[in-house]
Amino acid sequence: MAENEKKVALTKQDRISVCFRSTFLQGSWNYERMQNGGYCYAMIPAIKRLYTTKEEQADALKRHLEFFNTQPYVAAPILGVTLALEEDRANGAPVDDAAIQGVKVGMMGPLAGVGDPIFWFTVRPILGALAASFAMSGNILGPILFFVLWNVIRYAFLWYTQEFGYQAGTAITKDLSGGLLQKVTQGASILGMFVLGSLVQRWVSVNFPIKVSEVALSEGAYIEWDKLPQGGEGIKQAIAQWSSGMSMDPTKVTTLQDNLNSLVPGLAALLLTFLCMYLLKKKVSPIVIILGLFVVGIVFHLIGLM
Repeated sequence: MAENEKKVALTKQDRISVCFRSTFLQGSWNYERMQNGGYCYAMIPAIKRLYTTKEEQADALKRHLEFFNTQPYVAAPILGVTLALEEDRANGAPVDDAAIQGVKVGMMGPLAGVGDPIFWFTVRPILGALAASFAMSGNILGPILFFVLWNVIRYAFLWYTQEFGYQAGTAITKDLSGGLLQKVTQGASILGMFVLGSLVQRWVSVNFPIKVSEVALSEGAYIEWDKLPQGGEGIKQAIAQWSSGMSMDPTKVTTLQDNLNSLVPGLAALLLTFLCMYLLKKKVSPIVIILGLFVVGIVFHLIGLM
């Protein structure tokens, strides 16, 4: 829809308000729908501008109370696309609830996989190291520098990526009839599943410590602690022997987890993830799943299975 054909449009001040509110994205984080409250809160200025009746505003608020979770800063381009979709919907474009929610869900996965390494593992450690170098020399600029630089980078990223998403979202909605929106959503969903799948091994940990076998090692294959000298020299020799491949114990214990890892590393974690996905597909509440995992984990630990 062309800009001059729009009956109602978001102003720059509206978009600035949305950007500012997005800094509170995790202010009402919850286990069931995670960042949905913060996302809905950020969208309020736009909703008030675009919809005039209480019923339309209530429906829009409900749309953005669905499940949402991503790295907090990379939510900005998703907000931008959502603003464009809501704007075109308010002006009569055929944008339904499923399309808006589909874009949000399709984008949040891959962007989270990008946002975490950039902000948590790159930008913040670099700025922290720079500020620490000043602070260790007694310079008060250390903490001030970190605070100022971090927030300048953060706010600049939030604003410009939100604006980028807003402009890109407007372009996407121009070709709703051609299926561009569906293609973008499907592609983002596939990429998101790929990224999340690669993170299973890193974030999900399952361990079965049940002993399968216990074999006594021959002399020279393990560290003989009683023959090491006392003090620091003994510690030094122990570290050197351990580094050369010697075992710390005179017996080699093989657990069920060792056997599983030799077959497919992370198999148990992957199966647990698939189980949770299956339960979610069957409309089981995330709260019930989380409580179930707590109960099963505690019981299995008490009986020695995990």
